[in-house]
Amino acid sequence: MNMNIKMPDFDVKKFVKDAGSTLSRVVQLTEEKLGTSEKTEMDAHFEHLTERSDCTRTWTEKIVRDTEAALIPNPANRVEDYIFEKIEKQKSKRLSNLEYLGLDMIEGGGEFGQDGPYGSALIKVGQAEQKLGSNERDFIGSAGMCFIQPLKKFLEGEMKTITKEKGILESKRLDLDACKNRVRKARSMLGQQTLLEQKDGISPEAALEQAERDLRVAQSEFDRQAEITKLLLEGISTTQATHLRHLHAFVESQVRYYGQCNKIMNDLQRELASSRPTAPRLRVNSEDVDLTRGPPYLSSSQEENGSGQQTITLHPAAHGAPRVARKPKMPPAAYPVVAGDTVIAELVANSDPNDISVL
Repeated sequence: MNMNIKMPDFDVKKFVKDAGSTLSRVVQLTEEKLGTSEKTEMDAHFEHLTERSDCTRTWTEKIVRDTEAALIPNPANRVEDYIFEKIEKQKSKRLSNLEYLGLDMIEGGGEFGQDGPYGSALIKVGQAEQKLGSNERDFIGSAGMCFIQPLKKFLEGEMKTITKEKGILESKRLDLDACKNRVRKARSMLGQQTLLEQKDGISPEAALEQAERDLRVAQSEFDRQAEITKLLLEGISTTQATHLRHLHAFVESQVRYYGQCNKIMNDLQRELASSRPTAPRLRVNSEDVDLTRGPPYLSSSQEENGSGQQTITLHPAAHGAPRVARKPKMPPAAYPVVAGDTVIAELVANSDPNDISVL
């Protein structure tokens, strides 16, 4: 059985040349670290552009990470969202914590009875929490679109290109410095009968000529790559102006989000206040007392005090079973409890003020 297998094209010369260049760069870099070889330095303007580029990349990465952490504090949820966006090509439909809270409040209010004051209030608060959760999810999506994604696109696009070109420039610099070293060595051998000439028939003059030719090529490639990298680095200033517009959009999104949340909570507060009972009530020893029911909880007299407030006197002795007398913590004067503009009750001496609250 004949099997025709086509082997991929493999350029041996190119492979050997690349391997030789890599080895030469490693040797050059090692000599620079040891201080035995000179290094070509870039001009001050180029170094300034490089430092600004590195600073921009570092702080942009930090801002992106911190913004993502502020919008989605749970790192597991961030990983889940990343997987959905990269693999599933859709956004996660996970409910927010506020939405889960709202669902439980609504279900709990139904169990307690939606006609009762507590059950009804739970349902109203749960509905408000659901609205807050929905607004939060919309805000996260809006902030991601107007701020996080543009910064990520910059990091994965322009900054990655700049980093790649800077790496190429460093390789060209190492090649240039290696050629300079070969030229210096070839010049030091002029006028000397070397083993190289005896073996290969290459004179020092010919070796110097070849080294200088390689140097001119390396210098040309280095200058061209330095110009390309410089143009990319100078473009950083224009990207910062673009990022400023994205930052403004992020702030506007935040203002809109918090304004909506403020409106939801103000509406909820007014709704709860409108359903609050108007008649004053009193809690004595963990028991609720309706002050509008009359005796034995109220005295027969209600009068206006000097400040124009209504005074209602409660007689705990008539409330429930007889209690064991105890030493009063305060003088046997009345204890006024004020709710709004109304003095609800004057308690007798054997009532513990810590057991009394206004509802």
